[in-house]
Amino acid sequence: MDFARYQQAAIKTLQPAVPDADPVLVPLLGLVGEVGSLATAYKKHLRDGPGMVSGKQYLREELGDVLWYVAALAHRFDLDLEDIAAASLVKIKDRWLPTPQAERTLFDEAFPEAEQLPRRATLTFALQRTGQGRTVALLTRDGASCGDPLTNASYIDDDYRFHDVFHLAHAAVLGWSPVTRFLLGCKRKSDPMIDEAEDGGRAIAIEEGISALVFSYAARHGYFENVQHIDHDLLKTIAAMTSHLEVSVLPAADWERTILTGYAAWRQLRKSEGGILHLDLDQQTLTVEPPGQHLV
Repeated sequence: MDFARYQQAAIKTLQPAVPDADPVLVPLLGLVGEVGSLATAYKKHLRDGPGMVSGKQYLREELGDVLWYVAALAHRFDLDLEDIAAASLVKIKDRWLPTPQAERTLFDEAFPEAEQLPRRATLTFALQRTGQGRTVALLTRDGASCGDPLTNASYIDDDYRFHDVFHLAHAAVLGWSPVTRFLLGCKRKSDPMIDEAEDGGRAIAIEEGISALVFSYAARHGYFENVQHIDHDLLKTIAAMTSHLEVSVLPAADWERTILTGYAAWRQLRKSEGGILHLDLDQQTLTVEPPGQHLV
């Protein structure tokens, strides 16, 4: 039975609303009660063992009651149960299913090689002390500086100076990073509109904002050490921030993988006070080797 047929059959047994009462209230409270009954049924299932046929039948019955109340509520809200189910699958797929490697498309593959994010690159993060006694992180590639030396820009010594590694993770896993394009000199200047809208100052500011936002969240969650999943609300905020950019076509699951990849590399850089980064867009990886020498 499909959801449309089920909903039509279910609402035939829906009792008329009490006069002057909210028609949603009875099915809503009914759903809450049936979820409680389902929890009780599962408790008995655990207590008596999964081999008890009656326990499984009880679970089946309680799940059916939950489904009936969901159909009734959908009707009261003038919603289509089949549409609700389809939208739910889209949402769940976005959250939990990363883009398959075979379906991955790099945003710059139609551009000249000089305007593409490097498919493979080796970069170095080194800590240096300035004449003012500050410690800065310097990112280099083949001996050439990539951007300016970075401090924590904070009263707190939290090693945000290494935050360019997050942009490199965006490049490695998402194939997207306006900041990395700026740092490595591969903006897509052959297309003025792409250069302005996707690789320009506004996109760079948005990516920097994402970096700062996630770092603030990560600081309250052990910088994602021993963490496998990220709060969906954070991923939804990132999706809203990037909704007008090319990266918006990628699912939340890709962002989760990206963030965890970036923080795994950041924690290693923090521990070893710098390091050598190996970026691989084809494999969607960003790995770190300890540096040959420490603070100078």
